[in-house]
Amino acid sequence: MNNFRLEPFLWIHVAGLALTPLLLIVMWIGFAVSDPWPFYWAELVLVGVIGVIPILWMQWTKPFDFFSLLFLAVRPSSLTEEQRKLLRLLKTRKNKIFHSITAIGLLGIGGLLYQLAPFAAVTASILPQWRILGLAIAAIAFLLCNLFVQVPVSVLGILSTSEKTWLATEPIPLDQVSSHFTVIGLRVNKIFLIPTLNSTSNVTETTT
Repeated sequence: MNNFRLEPFLWIHVAGLALTPLLLIVMWIGFAVSDPWPFYWAELVLVGVIGVIPILWMQWTKPFDFFSLLFLAVRPSSLTEEQRKLLRLLKTRKNKIFHSITAIGLLGIGGLLYQLAPFAAVTASILPQWRILGLAIAAIAFLLCNLFVQVPVSVLGILSTSEKTWLATEPIPLDQVSSHFTVIGLRVNKIFLIPTLNSTSNVTETTT
């Protein structure tokens, strides 16, 4: 691979950031359902814990394997040496710091949306006015928001890697991919229409 920053999977997951505004709007509407509980801090803690902790813990311990698309994931044995070097970079201390800072920022945005919830009351009125339903909507939307932000943050951490660090990086061993990373989806050899940089063809086929 002449330039690891050209790996298609990196940019596919960066594009996932486009879903963030929609998910934040859904979260905002969820906060606007019914009247808040008397102890408002309990609502914030509940939504914050459900929305932030699972994704942050995943990225800290078993980062999301971004060689996947929708319900498909590239089988570890089919990853190139360069792709396994990219996976190695997910486990750096720098990325953990980036994820922690991002989590704090998202919690701040969530708190702001909670305060602005009354402005979404008209839209939220079309839903059943059960506070627990609203909090569930907010928590699930926040969880997905964290996922679609934290995975691109991993990518941005990789894109900021210097050429010297890249050259010194060792590929993650094949037998460690499944145990060190979160692999989601049906495992296939290749994913349709996503070429690899060292491929001799422009189109690959999905094979099991």
